[in-house]
Amino acid sequence: MSRGFPILFITATRIGDAVLSSGLIRRLVDEIPDARFTIVAGPDAAPLFAHVPGLDRVIVMEKAKGGRHWFDLWRKVRRTNWGLIVDLRGSGISRFLTTKRRAIHKKSAEPTHKVLEAARVLRIEDEPAAPHIFTDPDAEAYADELTKGAGPILALAPSANWIGKTWPVERFAQVAMRLLRDPHSPMVGGRLMVLGGPGDDKPANTLRDVARKGFIDLAGKADLVTAYACLKRARLFIGNDSGAMHLAAAAGTPTIGLFGPSDERLYAPWGDHTRVVRGPRSFEQIRAVDPGFGQALCHMMDLPVESVVSAARQLIKATDKVDA
Repeated sequence: MSRGFPILFITATRIGDAVLSSGLIRRLVDEIPDARFTIVAGPDAAPLFAHVPGLDRVIVMEKAKGGRHWFDLWRKVRRTNWGLIVDLRGSGISRFLTTKRRAIHKKSAEPTHKVLEAARVLRIEDEPAAPHIFTDPDAEAYADELTKGAGPILALAPSANWIGKTWPVERFAQVAMRLLRDPHSPMVGGRLMVLGGPGDDKPANTLRDVARKGFIDLAGKADLVTAYACLKRARLFIGNDSGAMHLAAAAGTPTIGLFGPSDERLYAPWGDHTRVVRGPRSFEQIRAVDPGFGQALCHMMDLPVESVVSAARQLIKATDKVDA
């Protein structure tokens, strides 16, 4: 390992959680000039950290039976005398490693936003670190190429990791038509960008015909850092509670998160230019119907198109001066 101040940073498995805690890395980069990072993440989230300054290694940790993945990780990192171990998984592995300082995640007793929970790990909750993903010039240049053209970009992420929190793609299409085709819309004549992971090509194809001027298909075709860089060039993002939603907010894009069986107290998109839109039912009311959130049914059907369009127009208006 290179010389410097070695930091072992153990982050989340899921993309959204990893994004929400990513600001801690930027804070450490800013405050420890000679920091050298070994970052541990799940397979889905690991690509987020490819361009962290001072990166020595990204360890992809895949879950194994009997917690064997923790033993495998210990074998890979036990020979280093760490300056700091940040464990956002709250695993306690640092007790079996040599380190000058440990910062271990503890779940809040009361519902607390994940950015604030992460901030408490480093005791910076008075100035929480906003999510941030590092890019490089190649990623930015590629994003420029993918998004080149005239007209504002409406970014949509119509997929999620569970059908229960997936708003119907047909309603996304209606929203896009209202925003991009209505002559009174501030985004009329704009372009459409669709994001998603591998296997999300079907929703993207459904939305393809909505865009008259330009269609930017990133669903399953762009890595996470590229998607993040492209989102920085979008005028507005609308999507389900997902990793893409948190990437958009981290990119500084005005972001609307569509919520149903998700708790916005924990997972609302973070930032001044973000909004949460849900139907008439609260999170608790939906949970009462599906306590284990295991039913294969959509809990988003009571969210009307008009509510999303109205929120979009209000957010565009509120960020006009910022965009200018």
